[in-house]
Amino acid sequence: MAALAWVSVTVILGPGTGLLVALGMVAGLFLAPDLSRRMLLSAYRAQRLTGREAPGLIAALAELARRAGLPRTPALYRVPSRLPNAFAMGSPEDSTICVTDGLLEILDGRELASVLAHEIGHIAHRDLWIMGLADVMSRLVSLASWMGQLLVLVNLPLVMVGMVHVPWSVVALLIFAPTLMALVQLGLSRTREYDADRAAADLTGDPEGLIRALGKLDRLTGRFWEEIFLPGRRIPDPSLLRTHPPTESRVRRLRELDPNRSVPFPDIIGHSAGVAHASKLTPRFRRFGTYW
Repeated sequence: MAALAWVSVTVILGPGTGLLVALGMVAGLFLAPDLSRRMLLSAYRAQRLTGREAPGLIAALAELARRAGLPRTPALYRVPSRLPNAFAMGSPEDSTICVTDGLLEILDGRELASVLAHEIGHIAHRDLWIMGLADVMSRLVSLASWMGQLLVLVNLPLVMVGMVHVPWSVVALLIFAPTLMALVQLGLSRTREYDADRAAADLTGDPEGLIRALGKLDRLTGRFWEEIFLPGRRIPDPSLLRTHPPTESRVRRLRELDPNRSVPFPDIIGHSAGVAHASKLTPRFRRFGTYW
């Protein structure tokens, strides 16, 4: 992705300016304030969970963070949504994990521990920063492609009379580069999911817990959304257009791990007591998109 971004940007801006853009992009990722996390937590009405509201969840999260070698236990937030989901934000030094009411309601303690371990795996591997970098590079290539095609369009009369020579290989690159970047970015996302699954199995010693959780989530969310956008048929398997690997492939890889893992991570007892509520929130169109 970096090579493709470098070629696309330098074709338009030149090597010197392209280097400055690359340095500025990386510096921005390191130095940017943590506004996006606060905005997301506020937008989703996330509520911080403490040891008083969810002692089992907090204790399990602390143990998983210790096993993963994180310098700090991630903060845990509850999102009042019926859609079963979990996601992480931040770096190993300062991270956040969010779980929805829907997830807390459908998973038992063993399965929930595996999902938390999966998110811990993302944090420990710095997947969030890697995917952020990939997203910035993809947007940069899209911008360069748009600028290049605009320049060709503006100079099209000169090209037609032979006053300006345009290398059509460069034009082809600028046209197809955004699509190639998007496909590579999706492939990177799937790879990080596989690695997070393996990390979860290593942290809990219980691949079966994550297998059970994936099965429930696939039945309740994956097929539901696919039927909305592609009624009557499943997304092709394998598919280059997936952000996550097919559940069947993830389960197969988990089952191929050491079969002697017989001591599962302790169940999170009473994880939903006082935490998961039947959320009445429904999707709404808001200023920055559609969310619960």
